[in-house]
Amino acid sequence: MNSAETPDEAESPVQVLLEKARDEGAESLGELLQLYRNYLTVLATTQLDGRLRRRMNPSDLVQETMLGAHRDFEAFRGGTEQEFLAWLRQILVNCLRTAIDVHFNAQKRDMRREISIEHVSQTLDNSAANFANMLADRGPSPSEPMRRRERAVELADQLAKLRPQYRDVIVLRNLQGLSFDEIADRLDRKPGSVRMLWLRAMDKFKASFEANT
Repeated sequence: MNSAETPDEAESPVQVLLEKARDEGAESLGELLQLYRNYLTVLATTQLDGRLRRRMNPSDLVQETMLGAHRDFEAFRGGTEQEFLAWLRQILVNCLRTAIDVHFNAQKRDMRREISIEHVSQTLDNSAANFANMLADRGPSPSEPMRRRERAVELADQLAKLRPQYRDVIVLRNLQGLSFDEIADRLDRKPGSVRMLWLRAMDKFKASFEANT
């Protein structure tokens, strides 16, 4: 870092990786994209309802998004993590729309109207802030200005460490805003059982969050 730069002015690790990907190509870009696999998986999961899940799964959608990013990276003109995430979300939208075109016919117009990745992304960002405030009542750490990671990305990384049933109930309850009755219908469980599952999941999430932040 230049001696004249302050921590806030220094390049973040993500900015360094973006520059490296532009200079070195596919291998460095692949390294960068892996940082966002969990984030993209959460977004994809929230967009696939029962009709779509019968034809595709989140991992396939994420893989197509990463292939699209490799293919079109030369067109990306941003330089920050926030800009890179917005670009990845748009590729995810396009991949989802393409999948709908492939798998559905008469229904696809109505289904396309239901796709709102940007809304889900904003919900994810807001939830990340809420989690951080709820689970860690402390000020920013000295390293936070240097890291400048998007909090939603960090949330997705922590969710990925949980058991699938814990991760799913947190996504449904906290990110999609479903009631316990609605989640019970999705998971084929009783509402009381879902509530207990969610409480256990939040306890596990809290432990993971505090151990890794």
